[in-house]
Amino acid sequence: MNASFQLGDIAHGRSGDKGNHANIAIIAYTPAGYAWLLENLSADAVRDYFLSMTPSRVSRYEAANVLGLNFVLYDILAGGASRSLRIDTQGKTLALALLQKPMDRPNNYQEMLRPRP
Repeated sequence: MNASFQLGDIAHGRSGDKGNHANIAIIAYTPAGYAWLLENLSADAVRDYFLSMTPSRVSRYEAANVLGLNFVLYDILAGGASRSLRIDTQGKTLALALLQKPMDRPNNYQEMLRPRP
């Protein structure tokens, strides 16, 4: 088994609410990182990672022009901003949580890291 890394090593993200649903955008730093995301960060993997928050389903959309994936997590906000009793009623921290997901490190890990000036 390879050593692990966190998604935040190879990508950044943003998230927010859409009523009772949330979206999470994960954007790779490099084309190699995007190729890896396409193969390894599925809607099922995201659903399983947030299973304790009981999303009813998760959809994934590809945005190759920005090296990104957008996930919509349905019914994850327990009613949405005006109804939910959760601390993060608007899902603003979901991207940060997903970026902390541990994954198996591939052989081309160095190619996926943010380029240094």
